[in-house]
Amino acid sequence: MKSPIEFATNLATHYGHKLERPVVYTQGVSLSGRIRLHELLPDSEDPTKDITALVSGYADDPSAIFSDSDGTANYAGICWADELANATDDNKYLDILNSTSGLFGPSVEEGALDPDIRVEDFFFAATMLGRNFLSTHDTKYIDMLAEFLLSADTLQSNGLWWHCKSSPFFWGRGNAFAALGFAEALTYLPEDHPSRYELLHTHLLHLKGLIKHQDESGMWHQVVDITGTYLEFSATAMIGYSIARGIRGGWLDEEWRPIVEKTWNAIAQRISEQGELEHVCVGTGPLATLNEYIIRPYTDGLDDRGGAMALWFAVEMARLEIGV
Repeated sequence: MKSPIEFATNLATHYGHKLERPVVYTQGVSLSGRIRLHELLPDSEDPTKDITALVSGYADDPSAIFSDSDGTANYAGICWADELANATDDNKYLDILNSTSGLFGPSVEEGALDPDIRVEDFFFAATMLGRNFLSTHDTKYIDMLAEFLLSADTLQSNGLWWHCKSSPFFWGRGNAFAALGFAEALTYLPEDHPSRYELLHTHLLHLKGLIKHQDESGMWHQVVDITGTYLEFSATAMIGYSIARGIRGGWLDEEWRPIVEKTWNAIAQRISEQGELEHVCVGTGPLATLNEYIIRPYTDGLDDRGGAMALWFAVEMARLEIGV
């Protein structure tokens, strides 16, 4: 089997080449993945010129990026901004990050975060507010993120998250959003932040709950605790990334490495040379019944959701392998 960095190189030829309105997180993660890959392969073709051209319209007028109907999934589409700023030494991208992060506030109660506690917001908020805290050193961003995650009360006794209060079901990608959100938060949260211990404790409860339901193949199911549902690609890639990031970040110990390697092998077997993927759940808002999650369609082939997260996961596994 090819190495993670070889898979990442292949995925980067198929994903991360557009940023179209409405800007959305799947596009942003792919752009970020291309930048991260070049950091590992500095002798490869530099993607920053291409990415700079893709985002030029947004950089010239940040106030026009989003419409009134856009929400947190769109805001997270700017998650490449700090990495592009670092790659180009151009702080105008940090201005985009800052203005977009401001859309989450001014507070948990008064901002864009859904009071129904949609787990998607765990990731959307963490990846943007965490980055902006790192960029600005303004603690209001990381404090608001910590407050939001601490306020989430839909983690159940089995260690799994409901999709949201109005959809009390254990959707696969929903639980992956939760894992990814906490991993992103812990990436940016200072070691001495008063909320770090509690957030890490919650994250570990969740990961341990997820491990109980990992399929023998290394995959997770469309509905995490129902083995008869299909093995879902995007959730598996996102959970795998969260574990790899935790090992690399030092909040998960080496006992997690066999689990993440099993997860990676499962994902790698489901990526073709053409960047085609197997069984990626289509876009899914809160659903009214468990059966609606069970029968929710999936796509095979090129898919921005799955491709973006697989690229992040592949780069993270490559980083883990070489110890950077």
